[in-house]
Amino acid sequence: MNPEQVFAGRLAVMARMQAEHNDEVHPDWRNQGFEYYRAVWVECAELLDHFGWKWWKRQVADIEQVKLEIVDIWHFGLSDLIRDDLVGTELAREMFVRANENGGGDFRHTVEALASHALTHPNFDVATFVDVLNALPMSLDELFEKYVGKNVLNRFRQAHGYKEGRYEKVWHGREDNEHLSELLGELNPVSDSFEEELLDALERRYPDKSSS
Repeated sequence: MNPEQVFAGRLAVMARMQAEHNDEVHPDWRNQGFEYYRAVWVECAELLDHFGWKWWKRQVADIEQVKLEIVDIWHFGLSDLIRDDLVGTELAREMFVRANENGGGDFRHTVEALASHALTHPNFDVATFVDVLNALPMSLDELFEKYVGKNVLNRFRQAHGYKEGRYEKVWHGREDNEHLSELLGELNPVSDSFEEELLDALERRYPDKSSS
């Protein structure tokens, strides 16, 4: 398969994983009218906090956390695209072509463009999202790898009472996203057993108090 076909297959995998996760959160999510656009612009603000935007103090960009925030945006954007039945080879081609033809611009301005679109349009802006990837930069390969990791973490959260408020997001003084970034560096995100290996690694680290 050529690289575009590889990404098309990976997009299908991400769409399947996202739909399965959404089913866990709400079985009728496709018909609930959830405001994914609102989640997108809020995540854009969180992303810029990790990247740094304050001119009155020294800030060092936490690129790993920035990438995970981009993945969070993709979770909501992908949900919107699935709901509108827009995920397929045409979308894969659009993303692949733009990722390989469009150079990176100013990262903060590109993130703000994505947030602005989310506040003024009901649909997810795929083109500007890919522009955000290019501006950082972050490849489509890395988007896939980190998406799979974050999707597994989201499933882990739900299994440990996230929806009910029982889940502990900070373990041993570190947020679960930080543990995830570390584990992604230790495991192979494209292996057939990656999801099971990551879930097992998260279970070993998590101080689960639900049974106490």
